[in-house]
Amino acid sequence: MDVKVLGAANEVGRSGFLVNCNGTNLLLDYGVMFGRRGTPPGYPLHVKPKDVDAIIITHAHLDHSGNVPSLFVSGNTDVYATPPTFDLSELLIEDMLKIEKNSHPFDLPELNNMMKNAKEIGFKQKVTKGNATFELRESGHVIGGSTVLVESEKKRLFYTGDIKTNGSRMLREMDLDIGEIDLLITESTYAKTEQKPRRESEKELIDFANEIIDRKGILFIPSFSVERSQEIACILRSANFKHKIIMDGMALKVNEIMFRHPEYLRDPKVFSEAIKSATAIREHSERKRAMGEPCVVISPAGMLVGGNAVYYLQQLSFDAKNGIALVSYQGEGTPGRKLLETGKVSTRGKDLNVTAEVKQFEFSGHADRNQLFEMMKKIKGNPKVLTVHGDSESCELFAQEIHEKFGFEAHAPAVDETITV
Repeated sequence: MDVKVLGAANEVGRSGFLVNCNGTNLLLDYGVMFGRRGTPPGYPLHVKPKDVDAIIITHAHLDHSGNVPSLFVSGNTDVYATPPTFDLSELLIEDMLKIEKNSHPFDLPELNNMMKNAKEIGFKQKVTKGNATFELRESGHVIGGSTVLVESEKKRLFYTGDIKTNGSRMLREMDLDIGEIDLLITESTYAKTEQKPRRESEKELIDFANEIIDRKGILFIPSFSVERSQEIACILRSANFKHKIIMDGMALKVNEIMFRHPEYLRDPKVFSEAIKSATAIREHSERKRAMGEPCVVISPAGMLVGGNAVYYLQQLSFDAKNGIALVSYQGEGTPGRKLLETGKVSTRGKDLNVTAEVKQFEFSGHADRNQLFEMMKKIKGNPKVLTVHGDSESCELFAQEIHEKFGFEAHAPAVDETITV
């Protein structure tokens, strides 16, 4: 079994791994890398569609799914993922194409072609292609998100994709009952970072929401539309938060997708109650009216790049009664990072000081350092380990520590490197 690294080596973005199982080629993820604003997107190394027997998408986030349609420009192949992953991938890729017109080497016809070749599979459902058998397992990262187990000629590979070992309020924990493995490809995003326990972050957010409401203000929570928006609504609902919660933007379409797949949620009842009790904003004219009383507004984009967040930011930033809770990762060069570091927002070409109270809360969909090592303790066999999907320092350090603590042969591979087991 050979694995060629196509992307996500010493970087977060453009995930892609080509697994050659004695002539049967499986492509694990094929994503996009978004550079700083104004720079073109990056892609994994090119593979010829005719050389790929099956594509497996671990989850819908664009750094894992976003470049799959490029394989349908001149050919066809089967694509495997869970039902929620297909629904969300279609939504997110369509949105990406709309926002970034003509900046990708494919368009809607290729996305439609990808969806025509979609083969939906559930967790633990074994699929055989040529010399390889593969199955998906729960990852705890996002609805429908999975890890991948590949078996061929008595060799077993486990690819984590993105993981949250203990899941979240929305999602069950990661499934690590995978038996002995020979090769592990693991994400390293937060290999250097210890996160605050989730319950602590939840309590801090609820306290902040109540403070803002008590002073008759409005709390704006810019949030990723997939998972994070819904999780925040569930946290408030579970804390018996009695005030109005507004949901806006693409999160509403994601809500609909989640309602179609309740079996992928930890507690469909809590989700259903939280979403049904929120006020959905579907027209621009409703926005101002909905904010006529103290309330919480949950809307994309999580990093304040576009989306309806821009409208809410302009409406709510300049009143000291209001609050802004940043609950998503704030990438370099984004308006969210600028707000955190300078306390300013750009509006109509001018930088203005924000008077609303701004706080950041830790809600990551990724395993932190402690959780990654908890996972490593449960790994059986004596696998080679590849540390990917992290900055170079995280990948290098994680590999070094894995070797020191567990004795496994581990390293941070480079793009275009091939590893054999």
